[in-house]
Amino acid sequence: MADEDGSAYNGHIEALREKEYPMLKDDNIYLDHAGTTLYAKSLVDEFAADMTTNLFGNPHSASSSSQSSTARIDDVRVQVLQLLNADPTEFDVVFVANATAGIKLVAEALRSAPGGFSFMYHQTSHTSLVGVRQESRASSCIDTETVQNLVDGAPLPDEIASAGAPLLFGYPAQSNMDGARLPLDWSHKLRRRNDITPLGFYTLLDAAAYVTTSPLDLGDQKSAPDFTVLSFNKIFGFPDLGALVVRKDAMAVFQHRKYFGGGTVDMVVCAGEQWHAPKSQSLHESLEDGTLPIHSIVALGIALGVHRRLFGTMADISTHTSYLAQRLHDKLDGMRHGNGRRVGKIYSPAVKHVAGSVVSGPIVTFNLRDEGGAWISLTEFEKTAVLKGFHIRTGGLCNPGGVAAALDLKPYEMKRNFSSGFRCGDDNDVLGGKPTGTIRVSLGAMSTVSDVDRFVAFIYEFYRSSDKSTFNQARGETRSTTAADLVVANITVFPIKSCGGFHIPEGQPWEVKPEGLAWDREWCLLHLGTSQALNQKRYPRMALLRPCIDFEKGVLEVSYIGEIPKHLPSKITVPLSSNPAYFESCDTKWRTSRVCGEEIVACAYTSATINAYFSEILEVPCILARFPSGGQGQSMRRVKAQLQHHQAGYHKTKRRVPGAFPPAIDTPPDSDSEVDQRRMLLSNESPLLAINTASLRALNTEIRKQGGKGVSADVFRANIVVDSSGQEDDLLAYTEDHWSSLQIGNHRFQMLGSCRRCHMVCIHQDTAVKSEEPFATLSKTRRFDGKVFFGTHMCYAAAANEAGALAQVPTIRIGDKVSVDC
Repeated sequence: MADEDGSAYNGHIEALREKEYPMLKDDNIYLDHAGTTLYAKSLVDEFAADMTTNLFGNPHSASSSSQSSTARIDDVRVQVLQLLNADPTEFDVVFVANATAGIKLVAEALRSAPGGFSFMYHQTSHTSLVGVRQESRASSCIDTETVQNLVDGAPLPDEIASAGAPLLFGYPAQSNMDGARLPLDWSHKLRRRNDITPLGFYTLLDAAAYVTTSPLDLGDQKSAPDFTVLSFNKIFGFPDLGALVVRKDAMAVFQHRKYFGGGTVDMVVCAGEQWHAPKSQSLHESLEDGTLPIHSIVALGIALGVHRRLFGTMADISTHTSYLAQRLHDKLDGMRHGNGRRVGKIYSPAVKHVAGSVVSGPIVTFNLRDEGGAWISLTEFEKTAVLKGFHIRTGGLCNPGGVAAALDLKPYEMKRNFSSGFRCGDDNDVLGGKPTGTIRVSLGAMSTVSDVDRFVAFIYEFYRSSDKSTFNQARGETRSTTAADLVVANITVFPIKSCGGFHIPEGQPWEVKPEGLAWDREWCLLHLGTSQALNQKRYPRMALLRPCIDFEKGVLEVSYIGEIPKHLPSKITVPLSSNPAYFESCDTKWRTSRVCGEEIVACAYTSATINAYFSEILEVPCILARFPSGGQGQSMRRVKAQLQHHQAGYHKTKRRVPGAFPPAIDTPPDSDSEVDQRRMLLSNESPLLAINTASLRALNTEIRKQGGKGVSADVFRANIVVDSSGQEDDLLAYTEDHWSSLQIGNHRFQMLGSCRRCHMVCIHQDTAVKSEEPFATLSKTRRFDGKVFFGTHMCYAAAANEAGALAQVPTIRIGDKVSVDC
């Protein structure tokens, strides 16, 4: 570094970014370098030039192209050892797919030994290292204090001592969860204990997270780990390749390995006898099964040179990223809400230098709280981050022990969360008053001060409240409302889930069923490979697929308002009848699929014309499927919507809109189980969704204050739009939060809770173009308990005294008067 604050080196990085990292255009801020870092344009260009200039053949041959490959691979193998300051006479490099593959190779070899092995692993280990326990005879998860006690002479854990097997100790050089670094000399200190186990003691160092930004020195083979794994994509971005570095004194571990593949044997006998002779000249020859990833290894050699030329030494990168991490840590740690509460709960240790070494890596892991102390939902945070161009990681980070320790999650709590439906990657991110995961920012060689400062500004803008009160003003607000002439302004059904809507013509009555409006979300598009239902978040052009229900012809007519391939018809038709006999050259079959994480059984169309139409327009292999009206068997889906905290407190006051009709006989559900009995089709959470135009106008006012452009009601994809006449918006905006039921025309509807929003609302429904609004403004003005809400869920609720035709075929229409009960 040229100066204390790193400005000169940072300026160097800023200067090369525009040329070397064009993928960071459009204000993208990449902060997930612990997942994989970014590859430089020079690397890709030099690799392409090398591949088109030289001829590389399969190395298991005597041809010139084969020998060229062999020579290049041998050179790169040495370069990898040089990167680690490892003597080629003392270490060998085995190329593998990634660090996980290297870990598995060691575990499988030890498992094959007579008597197997026992395994100890540090609690901050990556899941890939934790998984070794399944191959061992006995295993124990230990913390730093236990390891230090072992170094000082403490006995092994009972389960390990009694196993009577060789012992493998695995740990990360740097936690991929919070960046904490563990002593690299543990291998040496534990190996010095001759009494630790007479049957053999080995150490496995997971260096994948550590070597992304720091030099790893294996110069002293006596103190080095027996096995070290790393992934090169985490250092260079490309290629996708890993390595297992083996201390040759530990090579005997692999002598009992059973499997062999092409290239690892000198001879194999099959007929008459079953015998083979493994290659023995070098360890890597006996372990690298099959054809090596030749071109990836060639790319690795180029990556080593380009990386050094662009960034200097790993020590330079370490100093730069440490400064950035400390800057981020300090700014987040010092951020406060207006009432003095901390905005962030930081789990990563502060970046410190001890005896010239950095004792924590460039990772800052944290969670956010609102001004009332409630946790901000990770899902909601990530939605906003995506809109603002930040690439980060949230969740469990594949580090179960580290996350559990940071969040103080006991085993029974984690099992309880699992029983409650929590799964890795889902949006149940606050359970039992504790978050189930974290937010991780990880910095890399090409990160800059600007990246850090812009991220801090993002947190400040969206998640810091200047209000000095304990709760959001809106949270405890009790609006005074006057009598309003509310009417149904619009009714829309969405026959195909996530596609465009069909607006019900004015004056036309439309049937309401227990599971929603007639024909609403009966169809969906399923990915041909995964059977997952497609959605606009991933395929925005679905918004441009416009369905039209033609009762006279008895068909659902679908057209596309975007540019359509010339060989496709301008529109297709699908029979409304579910009777396969009515389908021209179109049979149906049952297909298990998933919608919103739930398994359903849908009826898939096999018409080549229908499926090609959707597949080619969306450029994804998919098929049209139908969900039986009302559901059957596994297809039955239940309502998930429920009252939210910002609503429940208001309902306790039972404030009522003057002029509202008397309370109906049935009341809001007393428990989730009561709500869950209500049926729905392919909607996300409830049979019906309604919005209030007064709330939309209030939202658009806030958007325009920020210099943005107001949004249409269409982006919220509501079934029913309620409007008022002659009333002031400031009195009616967001009063739907506190409605308990509605009377539309002659029919009653039960309110089920506010609608949680995602950034799908940012897709313009006429252009399929995604923008920041309205989610960015909703994140500031409509966030409660860390989640963002707009609109309200509801369902049809027949009155006890309803009879006759009204009860048999309930209908609503545009212009119907709406009465509210709070």
